[in-house]
Parts: sequence; C-alpha cells; structure tokens
Amino acid sequence: MKIFRKKNILQKNILTVKHLSFVPTMGGLHLGHIKLIKIAKKRFKKVLVSIYINPKQFNSKNDFKKYPRNLKRDIRILKKLKVDYLYLPNYQDIFSFKCKNKIYLHKFSKKLCGKYRKRHFKGVVNVVNRFLEILKPKYILLGKKDFQQLFLIKKHIKRNKIDTQVIECNTVREKNGIACSSRNYNLNKKEIIILSKIIKFIKNNKKLINRKKIYKKIKTFGINKIDYIEFLNLKTLKQPKSKKSEFNIFLAFYIGKTRLIDNF
Repeated sequence: MKIFRKKNILQKNILTVKHLSFVPTMGGLHLGHIKLIKIAKKRFKKVLVSIYINPKQFNSKNDFKKYPRNLKRDIRILKKLKVDYLYLPNYQDIFSFKCKNKIYLHKFSKKLCGKYRKRHFKGVVNVVNRFLEILKPKYILLGKKDFQQLFLIKKHIKRNKIDTQVIECNTVREKNGIACSSRNYNLNKKEIIILSKIIKFIKNNKKLINRKKIYKKIKTFGINKIDYIEFLNLKTLKQPKSKKSEFNIFLAFYIGKTRLIDNF
C-alpha cells in the first residue's frame, strides 16, 4: 500500500489509473468501511482510501476534538485489505485551491440533520467535491447509513456533471443490530446496550408510524436528547401516506454526549 500526504505526488502516481475507486473516510475504521473496501476490491482494479477528519462539517470544536482517531490501527486494517493507495492530507492540501465545480446543495439539505447541524452538509459536499477534483476517481463508494449525505453528494455530482459514478452500499450492522459507525467507539458498554435496545424497539415498531409513542418509549431507555424521529418515503422524501407505503424511519439522538444517527 502506497501512502501519500501531498496531492501533487499522489496525482502523479494515479495519473494512468483508468478505473480508480475511491472510499472516503474520516478514520475510526469499522466493519462498514471494510465492506465498502472489499466491494471496491472485488469490482474494480485499484482502490484509494482517504482518511481526513474534515473540520468544516463539525458544528463545534469539541465534537471535532472528540471524533475517534486511531491512525495506526486504521493503517494496519488497510494494509491487511491490500488497499492500493492511502491519502492522508492535511487542511492546506485540501483547501488551498479554488474549486472548478460550484457546490450544489439540494433543498433536502435543510431537513433531518441539516435542521440541527446548520453548516454540516455544506462542509461535507465541499470536501467530497475537493477530493473528486484532486483524484478524479471513476467510482466513489458510500454507505446508506448516511442516507442524507449520500443523497446530497449524488445530487451535487449530477448537477455538476462530474464523471464519477456513485456506488451505494447497504448499511452494515453488528449482531446486536447497531449500525457500524466510528462514533460507536465513544460509547461504553452500558451505552452500547442502550443503543441496541433502541434499535431493536424501533425496528419492531416501525409500522406504528407514531412519533410520540416511539419518542416516549426510547426516552425511557436513558437517552439524553432526541433531535428527530422522521418517517420518509425514499422516493418522494415526504411522510408516507399509509402504513403500507415503503418508507424508512430516520432518527438522530444522543447517548451521553455522543450523537448517533440511523435509518432503516
């Protein structure tokens, strides 16, 4: 695995790679990341992974500082997976140039997490766009756990006619039902049990489409704060008309000081 910290050196090394697949991460690698990388390895010739914790998508310095970091462990995992390239840029390397593409934020960016994290999605789309301009990958692999993020990146790519295909990958879950997430590393054993109870309850009661009942019940499990519980038709991004409609439940809440999201 070749490791690069400067974009100009990396660009020279990938210049002739025709079908480059790209897996962007902020580190704290977990089974979800591993699944993305394995799919990329199986389907495409060369795989590039980035690890960069983007300060522009955090709403507080405290949240940024607390984001899980374990670079040595991440590098060991990537070497075992036989990743071809690892890009470890700093802030200057990513943000020192003027982008060709104009950042496009679909109106969906104002809902769900966008309502509670005002600058978050602008920061996400901005940094992903910059990676795409630097790397020019043929494919980018993204997980469905971050559905809103995935949707907005796809819209940005389409609006700007960027020659990168988005490969959507299903959410990977632990045996207890918890969606794999880097933020899970910030939870203790007791908090993991609380999270698994919440996910189990909501899955079993999804068809209720009753926000108040779900809200009251999961508060009794011992969580600090709930940002939202929303039921959305994935095609219309509106509330389902009936219990028989195809929809996902989206939620964001805090266990201790850790903010978690999920959808299913």
